[in-house]
Amino acid sequence: MSVSELKERHAVATETVNNLRDRLRQRRLQLLDTDVAKYSVAQGRSPVKFGATDLVCCRTLLGHTGKVYSLDWTPERNRIVSASQDGRLIVWNALTSQKTHAIKLPCAWVMTCAFSPNGQTVACGGLDSVCSIFSLSSTADKDGTVPVSRILSGHRGYVSCCQYVPNEDTHLITSSGDQTCVLWDVTTGLKTSVFGGEFQSGHTADVLSVSISGSNPNWFVSGSCDTTACLWDTRAASRAVRTFHGHQGDVNTVKFFPDGYRFGTGSDDGTCRLYDLRTGHQLQVYQAHGDGGGKLPVTSIAFSASGRLLFAGYANNSTCYVWDTLLGEVVLDLGELQDSHKNRISCLGMSADGSALCTGSWDSNLKIWAFGGHRRVT
Repeated sequence: MSVSELKERHAVATETVNNLRDRLRQRRLQLLDTDVAKYSVAQGRSPVKFGATDLVCCRTLLGHTGKVYSLDWTPERNRIVSASQDGRLIVWNALTSQKTHAIKLPCAWVMTCAFSPNGQTVACGGLDSVCSIFSLSSTADKDGTVPVSRILSGHRGYVSCCQYVPNEDTHLITSSGDQTCVLWDVTTGLKTSVFGGEFQSGHTADVLSVSISGSNPNWFVSGSCDTTACLWDTRAASRAVRTFHGHQGDVNTVKFFPDGYRFGTGSDDGTCRLYDLRTGHQLQVYQAHGDGGGKLPVTSIAFSASGRLLFAGYANNSTCYVWDTLLGEVVLDLGELQDSHKNRISCLGMSADGSALCTGSWDSNLKIWAFGGHRRVT
């Protein structure tokens, strides 16, 4: 069979698959007679109400001199690591606002950072296409440079996101502009599994974000510029378990729901969406509009500990909507509160116990927001 015949057969097969995918999408829409918000209204649920002191900025972390791109909490909730355009990782004591480490990076173009579960190491990646591991117990030289303890090299594009596998200090997952995700053995520096890539088994464009399930560490989801999110099982790397459609723009961020059986996404199309892993259905769309009615690209999301609230940062000045996940309504905008950021909120992170939210911004600062009084969101 000639090359031209193979190309022709491939084109026909691709068209057939796309037609079947469209028919499946239409059939699902026909069967989807309600969503979470409509059901909640029918059950008489009322939206969450916020008073003037229910969510307050209790700390502002000053120290970066460039845009903050990424942040992560330790599991014990008292430390935060942040990555900035200034080419540094800073580890903060969240209780005192003091810096405990300021790590000068070999490559200033950092895009992501993460704490290990034991809080003893931090990882970062960016446009240098590698994931660098630093031990916080290492001694810095007179210039403040901490030696790299391990370099995870193998991606053929920028490293957009990294996250340690829960309760495992020796394994982490990265996503990349080379259309793949990789599970790494940090001890050896070698790839354990590659997800996607050469075969059409996953994403077809840059992968921008990953999130690992807290209830089943073998599961993780990824979001991509191909407008889809994929569910993967680390025990079977050959093909995505399920692909989730619905977005009309790059999926910039993904985050597992606290129960581990649902996940949220944020996209350039101006929406956040909630998906169910077991059915593959889209449960709810959270649509925000700008002042002129245009779309507001979503940069980062985080869920409250109960899952009742969805925090979403947007690509305009300081907007961070707090959504009621049940009713699909905005109940608060952090950008309108006192001591809010002065520029785009680029990253969000909820502490492990759900008592505080940290936001990072292009204004070079981080802020810690705490629920006032003894408020509990259910």
